Amino acid sequence: METRRAIELAESLGLDLAEVSPTANPPVCKILDYGKYKYQLKKKAKAAKKNQAVMVLKEVQFRPQTDTHDVDYKVKHILRFLEEGDKVKVSVRFRGREASHADLGHALVKQIIDMVGNLGIVEQNAKMEGKVLSLVFAPNPKAKKAEKQVVQPSNVQRETQAPASSRTGST
Repeated sequence: METRRAIELAESLGLDLAEVSPTANPPVCKILDYGKYKYQLKKKAKAAKKNQAVMVLKEVQFRPQTDTHDVDYKVKHILRFLEEGDKVKVSVRFRGREASHADLGHALVKQIIDMVGNLGIVEQNAKMEGKVLSLVFAPNPKAKKAEKQVVQPSNVQRETQAPASSRTGST
């Protein structure tokens, strides 16, 4: 159909002539209500943005002399962040002459990787950037499925299940 004829037809119906595929030969046009069409496109874009997963990068900092208990405590935070679906940047900061002992930092990083296990994938290997040794963990989607199948231990006693002799009535 000719362009002029299509425009006349659209105006007689009270609608608009919109080009759907401009790269096609010949270009494809459609008779429609353009305001309604733009509204529907905006609505689809908003729905797509709503369903989009946002990945956040959290950072956990260590020092080469960090004690084992502190490392355990911080690794628990790393595991929690990974379970929530966030990426985690692990930084080992060196002060002064500590940078000459980068092997201590690499040993700490290997320990952290072993402790995280299969819950996190090393997305960016450990590298020195000035006086900071850093690596990035990303959540492992396969580990989440396996973790959900783990059964809760049955030996956990709740207060209501505790024997009566263990409760004291003193006030």
